[in-house]
Amino acid sequence: MARPNEQPTSDEAKDPQAGPSGSVDSLADAPEDVDAIVEAIVYLYTESRRITKGLAGRHGLTGPQLAVIKMLEPVGKLSLSELSWKIRARNSTVTGIIDRMAREGWVERKRSDADRRVVHIALTARGRRLASSIAIEPVTIFRQVLSELSESDARALRRILTRLARRVRALVAELPESGS
Repeated sequence: MARPNEQPTSDEAKDPQAGPSGSVDSLADAPEDVDAIVEAIVYLYTESRRITKGLAGRHGLTGPQLAVIKMLEPVGKLSLSELSWKIRARNSTVTGIIDRMAREGWVERKRSDADRRVVHIALTARGRRLASSIAIEPVTIFRQVLSELSESDARALRRILTRLARRVRALVAELPESGS
């Protein structure tokens, strides 16, 4: 997914109908459509949070801790900065999460051999066992539902969501710093 000031992906660049603002038509005159789309996005977000919170609680974790464990499971290790970016949190917030997880014995910090300033976060054996015991998560559900889409619908959805994410990022970047 493109970030602000980056080139669009090939899927983004393939929208020949999009004008300079990235949209073909405006939904300004169709508030019921806008409301229905916002409701669907809020539902997906809320349901994802509800499932994650329930799963995390059953395993003695918080939602962010579960997210960290499931993100580390397939890749082995991530730097603190990579992990912060992936869970969309500040390094200081992630440091606190990792501190608590390290005390529980789920993760460990390892200095990079290539750059001693970089700290990688990796699951411990206990953390790997925990990760493998959590069989279902919102991402699994979303992947299943998305895999049921036709190829053209999936490409269109990806293009639209990428455009929306890029625009939201731009608008959020314009907001005054919240101090959190």
